[in-house]
Amino acid sequence: MYAFEIERPETVADAAAALTGEAQALGGGQTLIPTLKQRLASPEKLVSLAGIAEMKGVCTGDDGRLCVGGATTHATVAAEAGSFPALAELASHIGDPAVRNRGTIGGSLANNDPAACYPAAVLGAGATIVTNTREIAADDFFDGMFTTALNEGEIITEVKFPVAQKANYQKFVQPASRFAMVGVFVAQTAEGVRVAVTGASEGGVFRWSEAEAALSANFDASALDGLSLDADGMIGDLHGSPAYRAHLVKVMTGRAVKAAA
Repeated sequence: MYAFEIERPETVADAAAALTGEAQALGGGQTLIPTLKQRLASPEKLVSLAGIAEMKGVCTGDDGRLCVGGATTHATVAAEAGSFPALAELASHIGDPAVRNRGTIGGSLANNDPAACYPAAVLGAGATIVTNTREIAADDFFDGMFTTALNEGEIITEVKFPVAQKANYQKFVQPASRFAMVGVFVAQTAEGVRVAVTGASEGGVFRWSEAEAALSANFDASALDGLSLDADGMIGDLHGSPAYRAHLVKVMTGRAVKAAA
């Protein structure tokens, strides 16, 4: 490690004021701390969000949406998001107990790892990301691998999830990292079906529109028969080829539909 300053504000306003110059926000630190150790980043100051009470917790808003504070840990989401079982189940399988008790939903979304689980839930559910300055629809938030619509110094304070009629998340786990080789979140709402895929694409999380159309007409795994996903742009590495990941997307989508139904 190297020498740096750290601030621990207790309000969102104080945190935003501290995020100037070379300062970097620190959520649970599950990605940032290893990055600092490897000297892949070297901010002069870290601004910890862990002590901001207004950014923690799970509740139901007046509009019926499930509201999750940006500094809420995965373990808390798993324990308290019972009104949206698919989200609670997803959170319960992120990483290992150490990661779940330190990592936060806001940190995960701001980092936008292409194999992270929460982006699939947010995009699949059609959630809204609330920051200290605005609200951003999920469809407008994810901008590619490790890139989002967040501005410099902008803080995710809350995520608002519409609770789907039926939903499920299926993850094909990379055993060593516990990240998703492919993860698919399927959500059925009054407006139709949304299918969000993580872990597969070089561009990060995305929606599979062809599957959405088929499942909106018939919410059954058989509706996927005849569909296939183009392997172009899929991740290829020692764990699986682009074609393998494209095939897994269809398999995991079918499993999610069966589990949700």
